[in-house]
Amino acid sequence: MTFDPKDMDTRSKPRILMVSLGCPKNLVDSESMCRILADDGFVLTETPEDADAIVVNTCGFIESAKKEAIDTLLEMADYKHPSGRCRFLVACGCMAQRYPQEIRELLPEVDAVLGTAHYVDIAESLRSMFEGNSGEIRCSAPGSLTHLRKDRMVSTRGYAYLKIAEGCANHCSYCAIPGMRGPFVSRLPEDILEEAVLLAEQGYREIILVAQDTTRYGTDLTSTGDPVTLAGLLRDLERIPEIRRIRLMYCYLDGLTEELVDTMAASDKIARYLDIPIQHLSDRILRRMNRRDTADEIRAKIELLRTRIPGILLRSTVMVGFPGELDGDFQLLMKGLREIRFDRLGCFVFSPEEGTPADNMRPKVRKDVAQRRMARVMELQSGITFQSNQARVGSVVTVMLDSVSEDGVFYSGRSEGEAPEIDPSILVAVSSDDTGIGCMVPVRIVAATEYEMTGVTI
Repeated sequence: MTFDPKDMDTRSKPRILMVSLGCPKNLVDSESMCRILADDGFVLTETPEDADAIVVNTCGFIESAKKEAIDTLLEMADYKHPSGRCRFLVACGCMAQRYPQEIRELLPEVDAVLGTAHYVDIAESLRSMFEGNSGEIRCSAPGSLTHLRKDRMVSTRGYAYLKIAEGCANHCSYCAIPGMRGPFVSRLPEDILEEAVLLAEQGYREIILVAQDTTRYGTDLTSTGDPVTLAGLLRDLERIPEIRRIRLMYCYLDGLTEELVDTMAASDKIARYLDIPIQHLSDRILRRMNRRDTADEIRAKIELLRTRIPGILLRSTVMVGFPGELDGDFQLLMKGLREIRFDRLGCFVFSPEEGTPADNMRPKVRKDVAQRRMARVMELQSGITFQSNQARVGSVVTVMLDSVSEDGVFYSGRSEGEAPEIDPSILVAVSSDDTGIGCMVPVRIVAATEYEMTGVTI
């Protein structure tokens, strides 16, 4: 008898747990796979104890992400028969794309491996295994948009990520992402707008645009009419009445056009916030990283943003310990960070990734030296972030309420100056009974530390 989950009673249909690791872009892929599975008759569950199969959408960006992926696969394997109910464990995503054979050989607990071009095959792969066939490796050229579903099963509340492109064309010397995700490919604007309308109809009031290089959007699309640009897409999204906030993540400064800055400055919906990973402020190291910006160009673009969009909050990411980074290079980084004063900043230590040019670069920076440099960056940034948050005390901001705080006393939310998961939260004392998660409310900031702010509704 051929297995068909659609013909089975709901209580006896195979139950699938989706575990999503890594970035929001990966989360969108996971949410799309959940829709594919649901449409094929599978039932989604949130607990590994109830799962007949577990899918782990892995990250493979740096060493710590690969370790987390392996640890998660081994943890989920503990729920497999005979110890638990689970029959099949599937690895997909970036690490699966990068190491498909190694996963099968070194992790025999994994029954099937799907690369980044094969997310769309998730239901077919599971169906085949439930019918008694052996799991397989499906891994071809990386990257694809075919799995993305406009009606995906969004897992966030109040806000939703909207993926506008796949892949990357930058080829930074330390980064393995082009090999795992393929070349940069923009989604068609009509597909993005259709998905945004569906999200708005479902009650999502904040839309967060994500891609590997969001500001490159549209540069690969040919058109007989006006060129497709991120600024044009933003103007179209603004016209959706129910959407109240649009946020940009993963932006490159060299893609920050006059048109885009003008569009942001004129908008009352686009968040006065940008996530712009600069990586370094030594020209010598930027060249070795194969980055297109110089330190002076970075400073000039940031000055432009702060002049044209008053009150904009800027987040960035830098890397220390890159091969060849001398103390003088590090001092240039520290000097630049003191001058620029990013409101938010993340720092990580260079992780050598096989197959990338930086993996063969010399001289290597000792790990203890790199760790000390990271600690110094974060110590500096701690004071800058504290002062940035303190400067907002007394101001009135519109806060999206995302959740209830752990103590149950406050709501936890974000203004236009905070992205989910990575930025300080705002604890909100609510004065109205009809206010809840997903609402956007005016809040006066009354206190602030480095890690959180506190406010009251007005």
